[in-house]
Amino acid sequence: MNTPYQLLGGEDGVRRLCDAFYDCMDSLPEAADIRRMHGEDLSGIRQKLFEYLSGWLGGPHLYAQKYGSICMTGPHRPYAIGPKERDQWLLCMDRALEQVGASDEVKAMLKGPLQGIADMIRNRETSEPA
Repeated sequence: MNTPYQLLGGEDGVRRLCDAFYDCMDSLPEAADIRRMHGEDLSGIRQKLFEYLSGWLGGPHLYAQKYGSICMTGPHRPYAIGPKERDQWLLCMDRALEQVGASDEVKAMLKGPLQGIADMIRNRETSEPA
């Protein structure tokens, strides 16, 4: 069975996905809340997402090789992430998958796991200001 990494086109495909994801975040008005959580320059975070997704999707474990163990909640702890922010992240990923021409097979393979990751980093029950 092919991995999502292979089905997306390997390293180049995963890099295109990460670029499309942050391009969506940068341009979609519906993603303004999560865009504000990121610095002006998205190049560093684009690379980190690429390294993480590379291994997560079944390719080389670049993030783990570079940074060690993977903890998704720690880096997101400083940010208020509720259901609205989670859904904005998922919207950007859905649009990015569309933009890179991901097959229905890949989208189906990733739908549940991506929702799981997005919900795992949520650290608030609501998106209302504290």
